[in-house]
Amino acid sequence: MPIPAPNLYPPFNIIRLSHVVFGVKDPAASRAFYVDTLGLQVTDEDDSHIFLRAMEERGHHCMVLVKSEQSDVRSLAFKVYDEGELDRAYDWFAAQGHTVEWVERAYQGRTLRTQDCFGMPIELYFKMDRLPPIHQKYALYKGVKPLRIDHFNCFASDVDKAVDFYNQIGFRVTEYTEDEETGRLWAAWTHRKGGVHDLAFTNGLGPRLHHTAFWVPTPLNIIDLCDLMATTGYVANIERGPGRHGISNAFFLYILDPDGHRIEIYCSDYQTVDPDLEPIKWDLKDPQRQTLWGAPAPRSWFEDGSVFKDVTPVASDMEATPIIAP
Repeated sequence: MPIPAPNLYPPFNIIRLSHVVFGVKDPAASRAFYVDTLGLQVTDEDDSHIFLRAMEERGHHCMVLVKSEQSDVRSLAFKVYDEGELDRAYDWFAAQGHTVEWVERAYQGRTLRTQDCFGMPIELYFKMDRLPPIHQKYALYKGVKPLRIDHFNCFASDVDKAVDFYNQIGFRVTEYTEDEETGRLWAAWTHRKGGVHDLAFTNGLGPRLHHTAFWVPTPLNIIDLCDLMATTGYVANIERGPGRHGISNAFFLYILDPDGHRIEIYCSDYQTVDPDLEPIKWDLKDPQRQTLWGAPAPRSWFEDGSVFKDVTPVASDMEATPIIAP
């Protein structure tokens, strides 16, 4: 299936990804990982919630940890351009037959909860409480020095279907992997904010969340994090990397939090602001597609993911496989 032409005038205007809500079994263990080790900042917490932001962010949170009996994902959230876009989004999703509801969320204005073409829970909002800037409070920089949330990557049972759906609401493809034998998409990277991706899709049992990524200042910050994790009891949580992707050109490290939620630490991709930018095509069997240099990805990277609460994932019927480390 060919990549659809960019939809430059979608029915409502999402400007970027915003935050993720994780269900975690042990908030104290999660806090030690995200705050003490990675360096995210706590903006509020109680017995069952921890709100976090990264160093360059002015919004109240980019991650919410919710105490839960199960390790899961409650929602992926996106910010829209203004208040009126929420009403247009409500009307569009309702017309497409998706469940829509207004929900109350701490530190946010009106928030629309709905679902995508696979039933994956997504939330849209315009207003979030603003906090004073801390990007020049260098005494607060800890761990990997996370600057901002960058993207989500999700497993999808049908990547062509995912690209078509999100193209309708304005997500533009920057790079993609095509199976040469069938012509079907195995993976695709799509954006709203002008980077390589806000939301990517990988073929597999889905919907599930493959990873959430944070942007950091330099590759050296990633190396420092490896040293820190290796000497503070987290060496087994390093799943893949460091290395550099062929797709996106990003320097990366993949790690697992105490609940198994995968986090990518990420820097050095490129701008994709031009509306007529042509997507880059990759062959599934190109060894430099996923890893320009570095060790190939382990099997867990292709098979393990975080489930969405109350959503049953479906297997893909695509038999093509990428290169997997032995």
